[in-house]
Amino acid sequence: MTPQDTLTQWLEQSTAVRARMTAGGGKPGLARPEQVAGKTGLEIMQAMLAGGIPYPHIAETLDFSLIEVEPGKATFQGTPQLKHYNPLGSVHGGWYATLLDSAVGCAVHTMMPAGRGYTTAELSVNIVRAASHKSGPLRAIGTVIHCGRQLATAEGRIVGPDGKLYAHATTTCLVFELPKQG
Repeated sequence: MTPQDTLTQWLEQSTAVRARMTAGGGKPGLARPEQVAGKTGLEIMQAMLAGGIPYPHIAETLDFSLIEVEPGKATFQGTPQLKHYNPLGSVHGGWYATLLDSAVGCAVHTMMPAGRGYTTAELSVNIVRAASHKSGPLRAIGTVIHCGRQLATAEGRIVGPDGKLYAHATTTCLVFELPKQG
């Protein structure tokens, strides 16, 4: 597949996902406890993709969206904009970090059984290529390396439709029992 074919596929998939999310009533916000009670992490992520529960406000702020999930993997797509630039005239490192943190964290989230949660304890990001508002859409793909009872690790990569690497990251997440609701 050529980079142009990949770009076309990415744009079509993103448009379809966003339409499905909003048609299902999805909007930015916080899920209510009853919307996630008894669901696994994967089920929660799938409900978000279907528009059944809200997606985080940060997705609109930084122009990215969840694209697909499967057990141990989460893919986000984002497009850097001028509003994401730092004072030096390049995409702020926080944009890369947030996109990667979302991908690796949600990859871990897909592995959580009902009643278990996680939080990022450590995130290490390496930016290897500059993105700009002319880069077009980029994808952050997070993959779980290990998911145990107390710790989970994952790695992620931001790539362009041509396969070029822009940044990569690793995370360590603390896994814990969620407080009982009620």
